[in-house]
Amino acid sequence: MTDESRSAVEGVDSVLVALADPTRRQLLDLLAVHGEVTATTLAERLPISRQAVVKHLAVLDAAGLVSGRRVGREVRYAVRPAALDATARWMAALAADWDRRLANIKRIAEAAERDSP
Repeated sequence: MTDESRSAVEGVDSVLVALADPTRRQLLDLLAVHGEVTATTLAERLPISRQAVVKHLAVLDAAGLVSGRRVGREVRYAVRPAALDATARWMAALAADWDRRLANIKRIAEAAERDSP
């Protein structure tokens, strides 16, 4: 495995780990709807503390799903779609591979059915 492909796999892994938590998925949804917002604003829309939101945002940031930008005394977070796009491409390739495998199994089964007495 090349360093580039290893890095891509690790990126997908970190995205899937980050998305495994429903609160982090909610945070991404809120950021997608509201654009660039602070952790305080996000915490007002969820039943968790601001500190918990910040911890979740750190996981999303480490996975490349959000970025924070300092504006004065506050940090505003926004969605970074590139990591999601890379993960979606990986999932689409995986699905296409399984589709090919299933089509091959179907073709073999149909051929065996035609050839049987």
